[in-house]
Amino acid sequence: MNGFMRIAFEQAEAAARRGEVPVGAVLVGGGRVIAADGNRVEQLNDPTAHAEMQVIRAAAAVTGDGRLDGCDLYVTLEPCPMCAAAIALARVRRLYFGAYDPKGGGVEHGARVFDHATCHHRPEIYGGIDERRAAELLRDFFRERR
Repeated sequence: MNGFMRIAFEQAEAAARRGEVPVGAVLVGGGRVIAADGNRVEQLNDPTAHAEMQVIRAAAAVTGDGRLDGCDLYVTLEPCPMCAAAIALARVRRLYFGAYDPKGGGVEHGARVFDHATCHHRPEIYGGIDERRAAELLRDFFRERR
């Protein structure tokens, strides 16, 4: 696993400690981290505060540009349809993710946002990176809450 995905896992673990669903994301440009965060849905009382949305917003603020051409996104879980649409709108170059999400995913499952003719940008997609660890993190989190 590369260092950027390791940071995404650290962000996911931090989210779990805050009581959030353990998903972490890192947005990288020019070989350096521009933004890293985890889910903050509960903390912010914001259903759109997914890890991917947090780092896209932060990176756009840092760069002063809503188009993140040449940037790569690392996330521990397959993005949902909302996040996949934001990834397309931000023109993220490459998407790397850990666990697949057959129930709520929007990339390889469900809506398959990037496959629609109305989607104007499709990043390169690399899924299943350290999938077992990512899935275990989520399973452990939900098992503790039952």
